[in-house]
Amino acid sequence: MRKNFRDRKDDRDEFDERVIDISRVAKVVKGGRRFAFRVTVVVGDNKGRVGLGVGKARGVPDAIRKAGEKARKNMRQISLVGSTIPHQVYSKHGGAIVMLKPASPGTGVIAGGAVRAVLQVAGVHNILTKSLGSANVLNVARATIKGLQDLKWIEEETAKRGKDRQQIMPFWERERNG
Repeated sequence: MRKNFRDRKDDRDEFDERVIDISRVAKVVKGGRRFAFRVTVVVGDNKGRVGLGVGKARGVPDAIRKAGEKARKNMRQISLVGSTIPHQVYSKHGGAIVMLKPASPGTGVIAGGAVRAVLQVAGVHNILTKSLGSANVLNVARATIKGLQDLKWIEEETAKRGKDRQQIMPFWERERNG
């Protein structure tokens, strides 16, 4: 028996895993059609790390497992300011365009479908979004991930602009003087 078997199981439990889409796909072969399932899964730690994976198999449980493994491999750190994002961003993947806009505390996640799932597992609690263009779930999820990766880090921007952190933060995050 492997020594690290238990450690790997504990590692899996700390991530929030959501199945976004399950679709049946067909491969045409000599005898007819061979059906399989394509599953899209998003995995995150609710602290700013998120990954997307797509798995394909003859059975749904195998496809979910494969997608989850790929999502864990593809995890990336994203820039967060408290419970929202630092600035507005538009991102495009295929025909899907997603707009992500920071929101003040108490707003909640104003998003639908794949965008909501990605943002919730990433740990974003206050955000406004709009999905434009294609409604293809996989492309919308990839556009959302791309938008989150395109976010600038507050520390890098303060160094680049030569300004104080408070001047760059969203107005509801700034401390009041007096």
